Amino acid sequence: MRQVKIWLVVAAVLMSIVALLVSHALVSDLQQEEHRKMQLWAKAMNVLNQADETTDLTLVTSVIEGNNTIPVIVIDNEGNVADYRNITDTAHVTELAARMRAEGDTIKIEFEDDPSYYQLVCYDESTMLKRLTQYPYWAMAIVLVFVAVAIFALLTSKRAEQNKVWVGLSKETAHQLGTPISSLMAWVEILKENYPDDSLIPELDKDVKRLERIAERFSKIGSLPEPVPSSMNEVLDHVIDYMDKRTSQKVVIKGHYPGHDVIVRMNASLFEWVIENLCKNAVDAMEGGSGKIDLWLLEEDNIVAVEVVDNGKGIRKKDVKNVFRPGFTTKKRGWGLGLSLAKRIVEEYHRGRIYVKDSELGRGTTFRIELKA
Repeated sequence: MRQVKIWLVVAAVLMSIVALLVSHALVSDLQQEEHRKMQLWAKAMNVLNQADETTDLTLVTSVIEGNNTIPVIVIDNEGNVADYRNITDTAHVTELAARMRAEGDTIKIEFEDDPSYYQLVCYDESTMLKRLTQYPYWAMAIVLVFVAVAIFALLTSKRAEQNKVWVGLSKETAHQLGTPISSLMAWVEILKENYPDDSLIPELDKDVKRLERIAERFSKIGSLPEPVPSSMNEVLDHVIDYMDKRTSQKVVIKGHYPGHDVIVRMNASLFEWVIENLCKNAVDAMEGGSGKIDLWLLEEDNIVAVEVVDNGKGIRKKDVKNVFRPGFTTKKRGWGLGLSLAKRIVEEYHRGRIYVKDSELGRGTTFRIELKA
């Protein structure tokens, strides 16, 4: 994909350069041609001005009348306008003639009978020549737009293909998990009957139900879940309760909430998974050592923010922009899909935003999620 984009840009640059060179050569040829026409037209005007009764003016008048494209103004040595052709703004002929003269597009007509008197033929480029001068810039803009559309189409096509793979894998995973989960649920019920006082069986039951919930989440990927008003406080409490029993006692997880319930429209099950994923990554960043994870629930204007703050090893600056990219991971084991899926759940399903707010090597990382209140 990267090579395709590079080749598209190179092709656009080459096409633009070729268009500029060709148009420049064409414009130069037309400028010389118009200059020759004006020289001929000036000679015809000179002949007309010095003609007598015996002079045949048929060819002269045909040359003068044949100029229907090039704007031309004839002025005398005192700057008075003697004649003009192909001028649309006739009210400002004198100013236009002065501009043409200043730009140097003039041809001098001298008179043999009066050397002190002369005329200047001032002319400008024709409308067609001006359009051709602008052509390469329009061509370059069109080429750049074409390249931008092509790159966008390639990226969209690739993203759509990735989405199909994601949905297919997710639904197949949910399908494959269904049978063993049902079997585990049955075995848990048998254990409850045979060992009603065993304190580990309720925890085993929670894990099995969690597997069932995870399978349900995977089965819903690809379809848009309906958000409903839910308590963010409860979602974070569930995460803390679940993680606390399955994490080393050396890691302390605490929640910091306002004194009231913060209600947000969301799919609580999916959003809970996002927070769990961030917490698990934070635990992994501590590499088996002691540490703490703080879950901050904040209300700012029309935004509800959740910040997951840890004191783990941190993220390198060059990796911060890649942490949400599918397949990127700094772990020895893992597919690098967790944060990518978390980003999709937050941004596509909840119309929110998730990003790395701050990270420093050896000090820790802060992930921030923002949702509309």
